[in-house]
Amino acid sequence: METKVHEGRNVKRFREMLGIKQDALAYALGEGWNQQKISLLEQKETIELPLLKQISDTLKIPVEAFKNFDEDKAINIISNTFDNGAIAVSYTSNINPVDQIIKLHEEKIALYERMLKEKDQMMDRLEKLINGK
Repeated sequence: METKVHEGRNVKRFREMLGIKQDALAYALGEGWNQQKISLLEQKETIELPLLKQISDTLKIPVEAFKNFDEDKAINIISNTFDNGAIAVSYTSNINPVDQIIKLHEEKIALYERMLKEKDQMMDRLEKLINGK
């Protein structure tokens, strides 16, 4: 029997691995999103493909990762690779993890800078309203 992958839970796992809070993801997804909506989304077993693609683009994680990652299977594979304390890993990737980390941090910095700029613009508008201009 094949278990159903919980896409919402996978969104949460990857978001947390990237150190991104629900508020930040909501902000990155744009208007109409907030922390509560992200929380509800992460409870959904299946997420509509266009939305999953948008989340994929935002987090820079392939759609397939959300659709196929099964923690129970991953844990089973990891536990079956132990042999007297040794781990056998066979994973091939042409993605440089350091480049991915640098890219992710650059994107997070850009997001925070954008948020700070918008905050500054809002403060300017509030000051003008307070001063009657």
